[in-house]
Amino acid sequence: MNNKQHTISPIDGSIYVERDLAEQTQIEQTVNTAVAAQQQWRQTSITERSNICLAMLAAFKQSSDEIAEQITWMMGRPIQYAKGEIAGMVERAEHMIAIADESLAPIELPAVAGFNRFIQREALGVAFVVAPWNYPYLTAINSIIPAIMAGNAVILKHSAQTPLCAEQLAKAFSAAGLPEGVFQFLHMSHSDTENLIKNPLVNYVAFTGSVAGGAMVENAASGRFIGVGLELGGKDPAYVRADADIDLAVETCIDGAFFNSGQSCCGIERIYVAAHLYDEFVTKATALVNSYKLGRSDDPSTTLGPVVRTSAADFVRGQVDDAVAKGAVAHIKEADFPLSQKGTPYLAPQLLTNVDHSMKVMTEESFGPVVGIMKVDSDEQAIALMNDSEFGLTATVFSRDPETALNIGQQLDTGTFFLNRCDYLDPALAWTGVKNSGRGCTLSTLGYQGVTRPKSFHLKMPS
Repeated sequence: MNNKQHTISPIDGSIYVERDLAEQTQIEQTVNTAVAAQQQWRQTSITERSNICLAMLAAFKQSSDEIAEQITWMMGRPIQYAKGEIAGMVERAEHMIAIADESLAPIELPAVAGFNRFIQREALGVAFVVAPWNYPYLTAINSIIPAIMAGNAVILKHSAQTPLCAEQLAKAFSAAGLPEGVFQFLHMSHSDTENLIKNPLVNYVAFTGSVAGGAMVENAASGRFIGVGLELGGKDPAYVRADADIDLAVETCIDGAFFNSGQSCCGIERIYVAAHLYDEFVTKATALVNSYKLGRSDDPSTTLGPVVRTSAADFVRGQVDDAVAKGAVAHIKEADFPLSQKGTPYLAPQLLTNVDHSMKVMTEESFGPVVGIMKVDSDEQAIALMNDSEFGLTATVFSRDPETALNIGQQLDTGTFFLNRCDYLDPALAWTGVKNSGRGCTLSTLGYQGVTRPKSFHLKMPS
């Protein structure tokens, strides 16, 4: 059995990281250590937890240059954007730390003579976090900080594409003085990951990844009656109404579709434009996409890096070929992006028109630098098309009429509705999805509910 894990950099195909996979004895020891550490950690005050977590963020920021370079080499984000993830992670973590007191405070009930009644939120025990490669810190921190702030211990299994992220977090927690065992990580195989979910000492699982991966998590946890948080795929739509600020809509939609080479669960993957603005939108969007520079992620001038691996590029190429074969029009010439070549993860961006929902590019998650644009004649048509998806993570409308836009948002099957923006997580708002985008919630005060359990106290006072 091969007990090595290799991280192949999309920049040049080299092995960037090699790690030993955890043996069974190490996995068992990690779980037992977490259980013992959590018994002590749950007794600490929220103030003490907050001080340590803030110290962790301070230590983490001290390694910003090194972390940014690692992100670039592990998953291909252009170096000029890599530090943005560090800032975003700190923002989310600081917010969740700041609201911990409020979120974890006992719920006081109306007074009843002779009784004291309240509901307390208690830690679950050991939280197992399975994190993805595309936003390796932003996604992981959504669960890690609330779990630790609530008094849980955390075991992190990061993607094989981004293993150094787990190590950087462990290094920062250690520097902050977090007690040993409260945060640990494991590099594991898929089968060992599945088995750990089945372990009776694991009390909660937070998974971010594919729908197929989410199904595995649910099956592994079946019958255990533990909490499972699933952030899965997206095929997020944007609707540009006839009254929209077209320049804002073009700039925001195209950035939402192509940032991170389109590798975002909440990126824009399909755009519906009012007939009145359609031609102008396509013209301006095409010009903007043609201004991107596809290149090596370690080149400071690169604005569009490679996708994570060649198979991912081939998947997107297959979607484009399917759409064109069915009548779609491709607006970007691959020759204008000379680094784009079959058999590599370097992939030219693509805008497609004359598309419809018979095409895979409008229904399957692409997770790459491609977006389809459809003309619509009414709000009703746009709403029907936006809801015609197995996914429901985010949706956005561009309009100068907030009241009408809000009415549209109320009719959409989505976890988050945006007006005049997209592809952003506000840590004060609940991050959640519907349909195959998953279930559960992170961020906001509601994000603490999944990592705690309610316990009621009903005290009859002595007379």
